[in-house]
Amino acid sequence: MVPTADRRGPSRPSLSSAAVTLTARPPDRRTELHRVWPARPVRAAAVVGSFVVLLWIVQAVNAADRQRLVGERGILPLREDGLDGIVFAPLLHAGWVHLEGNTLPVLIFAFLATSAGLLRFGLATAVIWVVAGVGTWLFGGLGTVHIGASSLIFGWLTLLLARGFFARSTGQIVLAGVLFLAYGSLLWGVLPTAYGVSWQGHLFGALGGLLAAVLVSRPEPASRRAAAALPPGW
Repeated sequence: MVPTADRRGPSRPSLSSAAVTLTARPPDRRTELHRVWPARPVRAAAVVGSFVVLLWIVQAVNAADRQRLVGERGILPLREDGLDGIVFAPLLHAGWVHLEGNTLPVLIFAFLATSAGLLRFGLATAVIWVVAGVGTWLFGGLGTVHIGASSLIFGWLTLLLARGFFARSTGQIVLAGVLFLAYGSLLWGVLPTAYGVSWQGHLFGALGGLLAAVLVSRPEPASRRAAAALPPGW
């Protein structure tokens, strides 16, 4: 048998066997600024839930020690030995009733505040924590002790109320309206209307939330977003 030439021409690789390289586009960080619900709600709930568990553990330790941590680690205004309260005060409560009253607002407001991503949530919380703590230390009044996560609650609430206007997000503005109708009465807590309530912590927590809303509502430059290339929800 005489071999014959293959007249089909040079073979071409099939599409199934060809190596295809796709370049993934980094997620658009601008869309995160307009979310009203976290992109990864399970992860967000785990982060917020872990923080609440921490609050309850701290209270258990504090209760077992007869609330001694309140006087030692609360904010003592204008006292050098009260500066560490800026770090610890939001984790401390005057008792189980105090903590129970703060738990649900922490769960709601902190969870909704993660909708712009966990990194932005962490930045916002840090700003609120520091502004509330420093402001309370400066203006809280001599001879007083300030504790409680309510400074964070007021900060997160103000963040949620204001960020939609800075980000120009219709959905977040609608959410802000709903939250204001449901929880707007809390904002009276920034005024000295009740004895034994740290209105200074509430006021400076709210101011910290307003500052945080300005900071986290700014879209990142495209080059920075491409360099980070973080998945949605971070």
